Amino acid sequence: MRQRDSATQQLLADAAARAARYLTGLPDRAVAPTPAALARLVELDAPIPEGPQDPAAVLAKLDEVVSPATMAMAGPRFFGFVIGGSLPVTVASNWLATAWDQNTGLYAATTATAHIEAAALARLLHVLDLPRDAAGAFVTGGTVANLTALAAARHRVLANAGWAVEADGLFGAPPITVIVGGEAHPTLTKSLGVLGLGRKRITRVPVDGQGRMRADAMPPIAGPTIVCVQAGNVNTGAFDPIAEITRRAHEAGAWVHVDGAFGLWARATPMRAHLVAGVEAADSWATDAHKWLNVPYDSGLAFVRDGAALRAAMAITAEYLPPATGSQRSPSDYTPELSRRARGVDIWAALETLGRSGVAEMIERCCGHAARFAAGLADAGFEVLNEVVLNQVLVSFGSPERTLAVIAALQQEGSCWAGNTAWQGRTAMRISVSSWATTEEDVEISLAAIRRVAAGI
Repeated sequence: MRQRDSATQQLLADAAARAARYLTGLPDRAVAPTPAALARLVELDAPIPEGPQDPAAVLAKLDEVVSPATMAMAGPRFFGFVIGGSLPVTVASNWLATAWDQNTGLYAATTATAHIEAAALARLLHVLDLPRDAAGAFVTGGTVANLTALAAARHRVLANAGWAVEADGLFGAPPITVIVGGEAHPTLTKSLGVLGLGRKRITRVPVDGQGRMRADAMPPIAGPTIVCVQAGNVNTGAFDPIAEITRRAHEAGAWVHVDGAFGLWARATPMRAHLVAGVEAADSWATDAHKWLNVPYDSGLAFVRDGAALRAAMAITAEYLPPATGSQRSPSDYTPELSRRARGVDIWAALETLGRSGVAEMIERCCGHAARFAAGLADAGFEVLNEVVLNQVLVSFGSPERTLAVIAALQQEGSCWAGNTAWQGRTAMRISVSSWATTEEDVEISLAAIRRVAAGI
């Protein structure tokens, strides 16, 4: 037994050392992996070994082959998607939670981690300034957060029409009208498709020059209706006029859902909270903690004002599953999954470490970096296409062909990594600043690289 324990300790210590070397080396390596590193991945394709292998050798192989082949998303100069790195404390808490190996679905069986999730939920509602009695679900990401909240919406609007959708399905159910903005994120439409509400049946409302839904173009609302608004356009960072749309929707008896994958975090900083004014009046909200709270994957969040609707859509029972009693909260009553990791641990650790002011400072710092990117690129003679109100910057380097050439050259150069997008008829480089690790120096290094690469095209 002692020999086995010693081997486990050595293996975990080796894993920690390798992970630490990887993380500390990120600022000094190219953001994208080299072709040589990618070529080595075929070493993983060998047939399964005939017998057991030394765990230490397996770990070493993973590190030596895969670590160099990763994109440095956890580093300070990856701006390709709206994702954060992982705060050091959340990496550590994630390891600890993995060691606990708690299947966090039932309060009676995993009381400790279920309790942590309830505590984390209360803190999130405080930081995001949402209704304190809202129900919450810890899920994989924004797609499932939207799906979870919209399942509650589907339940409520059909129940109000006298239909029990969980029992009787959608065959013969009253039709549900779904209204979204013209630039709604595709994960929202994917969720609607999974729920049987149709990707093509949705009503799309025209948007303005920044991608914001036009309240004046809202169609008349009648019957069971779900209106989906956006907090943070994935290209521009712009916000729909949530307060006005919510008021109109509620007057007609509709449910309002907020897709706030990253933009909802603007609620956490006093300097940006005006962008999401009135969002607290909605009925449900979806966001990602692995975006702007900078916790490890996977960590999506769904909040629903009507907790009974969420439970009705998600809860299940079985003879072998011990039910929660009294004030106990079984996480599986609120999520699509029964078996899952203890996602709330990382969130609790991040909020405990940062505090409310630390969360606000981190978000504000990223927004400041985005503003610096926009100013630096405009000063260099490039066209910034969006109003930089949050952490998103769109820039054109001329023709679509030249813009794409600059992006490709920048990705190959390696100092930083930004992707391309097509938005309102324009081809652009999209810069998303979401990582706690990005510094002013990283922004200046990246600006210099972009200017240098663009000059060579």
